[in-house]
Amino acid sequence: MAKIEPFEKYTERYENWFEKHRYAYLSELNALKKISLTGKSLEVGVGSGRFAKPLNIKYGVEPSLKMAKISKEKGINVVMGTAEKLPFKDSSFNNVIFITTICFVDDIELSFIESKRVLKEKGSLILGFIDKNTDLGRFYLQHKEENPFYRFATFFSTEEVIKILKKTGFTVSEIYQTIFHLLPDIKEVEPVEKGFGKGAFVVIKAIANQ
Repeated sequence: MAKIEPFEKYTERYENWFEKHRYAYLSELNALKKISLTGKSLEVGVGSGRFAKPLNIKYGVEPSLKMAKISKEKGINVVMGTAEKLPFKDSSFNNVIFITTICFVDDIELSFIESKRVLKEKGSLILGFIDKNTDLGRFYLQHKEENPFYRFATFFSTEEVIKILKKTGFTVSEIYQTIFHLLPDIKEVEPVEKGFGKGAFVVIKAIANQ
């Protein structure tokens, strides 16, 4: 069952986060821009299109009707659906992107397997997520019951994500990190560095094995 209730109920609160934490949002966006998106791209859990629009991602899948409506108004081609059962034919996309979405899927392994199915030969799976083994990740874990969104979330470490990628038929090719402070302490756009282990927001590019 897709975890859509908080996104339907607190849509305005979700949108306000990006304004309140603008520098964190821009930092995450910069990290994602390190990955070159060529060809046809799909964002799974496209939400309100906060990332899809500036990244020029034309297609999205979204289980929340309210979120999908906002994305559609931004010109994104959104189809209702979930990560575990993507409503697309085999080999439809060059890139499949999950941005702060893997923590909300019901089955991360099945989500990656489905992503591989709809990817073209040597297609890319791109993930942006909060690493639970960082200061911000630990803060979210400690306070998850107080947050209407994260109380439903399952957080992962980068090592766990890499292990699942390998298990589901992907080879990691690039990793970037940003967000080196807690949100109240971010007063400007944070730098983007290669690797992981320090930055809370991690971006991974993985290539589908043949």
